[in-house]
Amino acid sequence: MTSSPRPPSSGLTYRDSGVDIEAGEALVDAIRPAAKATDRAGTMGGLGGFGALFDLKAAGFQDPVLVSCTDGVGTKLTLAIDNDLHETVGIDLVAMCVNDLIVQGAEPLFFLDYFATGRLSVASAAKVVKGIAQGCALSGCALVGGETAEMPGMYADGHYDLAGFSVGAAERGALLPAGIAAGDTLISLSSSGVHSNGFSLVRRIVADAHLTWTDPAAFAPGQTLGEAFLEPTRLYVKQVLALHRAGLLHGAAHITGGGLPGNLPRVLPEGLNAVIDQEWPIPPVFRWLARTGNVQGEEMLRVFNCGVGMVLITHEPDKVLALLREMGETPSVIGHVAQAAEPSAKPDLIMQVSPDFRAA
Repeated sequence: MTSSPRPPSSGLTYRDSGVDIEAGEALVDAIRPAAKATDRAGTMGGLGGFGALFDLKAAGFQDPVLVSCTDGVGTKLTLAIDNDLHETVGIDLVAMCVNDLIVQGAEPLFFLDYFATGRLSVASAAKVVKGIAQGCALSGCALVGGETAEMPGMYADGHYDLAGFSVGAAERGALLPAGIAAGDTLISLSSSGVHSNGFSLVRRIVADAHLTWTDPAAFAPGQTLGEAFLEPTRLYVKQVLALHRAGLLHGAAHITGGGLPGNLPRVLPEGLNAVIDQEWPIPPVFRWLARTGNVQGEEMLRVFNCGVGMVLITHEPDKVLALLREMGETPSVIGHVAQAAEPSAKPDLIMQVSPDFRAA
């Protein structure tokens, strides 16, 4: 008697538990051309290996010091998810990392991302990673790899989180800050808006005002609130590195969470203070937030960049201003570095002007 063939297996699969291996492979295929387009001198290999290789000598460095940064986008991601607009948060991710590298005098070299979600949507994830590649291309750094984690039960349906990791390098004698002294000038580069900090407060203000992200943005005609607040973080790589290579910078500060008070003193040596004694243009979005949310000026400055995305510290302000204007910037002189009363005093920020966030 012959036995009948066994029926095809109907056992439990990884896909049954919520993880789709094929979707992950499809995402890699979708983003490969965008990542390849970010190749630069020093890049070795491509996506798909267990680790990424980079040749510092091929990138032109003789005696380099490596500088590394990591960051995320925070609750701004909820706006991208709620509005189904995923194209620009990848730029935010890159900017939050590389803008921190350059204030230390480092040239961004390569970038890796971490994308975590409950159930992978190849379409939305591809938009995010293509935005990351765009940010890398604009920063002159290579997107050399990343990780996609599909974790059912960890994230609500459609939600995801991002983390970014960037490595840069500077020649040993070219790190910043260096040489900051009393009398140096503080010059601001404008932000593109809220950038990627303070969004828990932004969301609270919008909710308390009984508004939705599809409502018109009074401060940005022609855009919804969601579109306006998703304006990506500015990249300052080309401007800052050009000034640094020209020998015009003593330091720089990326103005992120904590605003001017929380970031500018970080680059100053003991015994020096940053004095803000001149006003700068306040973008309409910050006036809208202050009025709509009844947020006091001190809190605005502590949470948001308030229009100042990067502060440059220089001993040659006229040359810096001229070069920035040649690059299409509209810089503002906002203050100076001053000697503190005590030589060993902790650096501080002294605000001698009080921006009026309630003005029309």
